[in-house]
Amino acid sequence: MQVTKTNAMRILDTRKIAYEIHMYDNEDGQIHGTAVAEKVGLPPESVFKTLVAHSGANLYVFVIPVAEELDLKKAAKAAGEKKIEMLPVKDLLKWTGYVRGGCSPVGMKKLYPTFIDSSAGALATMAVSGGKIGLQMELAPEQLAGVVHAGFCELVKLKES
Repeated sequence: MQVTKTNAMRILDTRKIAYEIHMYDNEDGQIHGTAVAEKVGLPPESVFKTLVAHSGANLYVFVIPVAEELDLKKAAKAAGEKKIEMLPVKDLLKWTGYVRGGCSPVGMKKLYPTFIDSSAGALATMAVSGGKIGLQMELAPEQLAGVVHAGFCELVKLKES
């Protein structure tokens, strides 16, 4: 099946960064992270979702495992802000150029400060959205961090036992 190159893929190609494409069927409407991980046949801990948050006019990008929840206090600390909140879904396209379910950390309208959960550091590869619903890109975490100038830090809520 022919894949139309997305902006995210073109950026990786230009930088000569190796990645693998995983396509999945989204006709059932199941585009949440754990469903996507299952559809592309990857463990959920290696598939990451891209979340956009803000503090006033400052936007920040957080890349965390699909089965986890962003800890807003940890996110604010990473971003050097007192408080941070999620960007409303209705504003996502306007600020990033992407829609919910197809938001990639690579190729947004601007290069926002980006943070990747430290769990990615233990992985050989991680998958993130390829820039449209139905498309995932798998690449080395260090390569992703390099292209979006991201740092690795603790970002997810701890599970209560």
